Amino acid sequence: MRTVAVIQARCGSTRFPRKVLSLLQGRPMLAHIIERVSRATLVNQVVVATTDGSVDDDVAALTLASGAGITRGPEDDVLTRYVMAAREHDADIIVRITADCPLTDPAVVDSVIRARSRDGSEYASNVEPPTFPEGYDCEVFTHACLTRVDHEARLAYEREHVTVRVREHLDAFRTAHVAHEPDLSWMRLTVDVPADLERVARILAVLPASPPPDLAAVIAAFDRDPTLRDQSGLPQRNERYRAQREAAQRI
Repeated sequence: MRTVAVIQARCGSTRFPRKVLSLLQGRPMLAHIIERVSRATLVNQVVVATTDGSVDDDVAALTLASGAGITRGPEDDVLTRYVMAAREHDADIIVRITADCPLTDPAVVDSVIRARSRDGSEYASNVEPPTFPEGYDCEVFTHACLTRVDHEARLAYEREHVTVRVREHLDAFRTAHVAHEPDLSWMRLTVDVPADLERVARILAVLPASPPPDLAAVIAAFDRDPTLRDQSGLPQRNERYRAQREAAQRI
C-alpha cells in the first residue's frame, strides 16, 4: 500500500496572502511543513497540491526544490486537487495536511496512519472530535474513500474543505479516531493570520531547531509562556467552514 501525504497550499489566502511562503526561522513556512511530513516513517511520498494559477508558481518551485512532488489544479475545488494528486502519484492511502500547520508532528501523522490500517477503516483522523492543538490536524483515507467523496460532494464548501462529506456523515463510513489526553483542542498553534505566525515563531525561538521539536516540546514551551494563552482576536477553529456550511443550509 503506497501512502502519499498531500499538503494543500496556495498563496491566495484572503486573511494572510502568501502566508505559505512567509519566513519562519529564515525558511518559508511551507518548507517546514514538507520537512516535518517527510519525517513520518509511514509516508512514502510527500506531494504539495497547489493551484494552476501563476500566483502559485513560487509554491511549485519551492515544492520541487524541497524534493516533494507537485500537483496543480483548480483553486477553489481543493477536492479535485486531491483526486488529481492521488492519481498522479499512485496513492493507495492519502494523508491530508493543510499548509497552515508548520508544527506538524510526524509521530502524530504516523499514529493516524496506523489507526486507519489497524482498524481497516476507510477514514481516520484526529479531528472528529478534535483533541489535539489546532495546527496538528491530520486525516488519512483510502483512494476508494476519496473517489466516493468526489462523487458525492456537490456543494462548493464540500469541495473546498475536501473531507466534510465524511466528517458530516461519520455513520456512513468505516472510521477510526486518534485522541490526545488531555484535550488540548483549545490551544491554537495554526497559522491563519500574521499574529499566528508571530506566536509560532516565539515558540520555536526557545526550542532546538534540529530535529524539529515534537508536540510534547511545543506544548511545554507554550506552557512556559503565559502570554500565549491569550488568543483573543484570533479566528475561531473552523470558522470559515462553519460559516460556509450555515450559508449553504440557508439556501
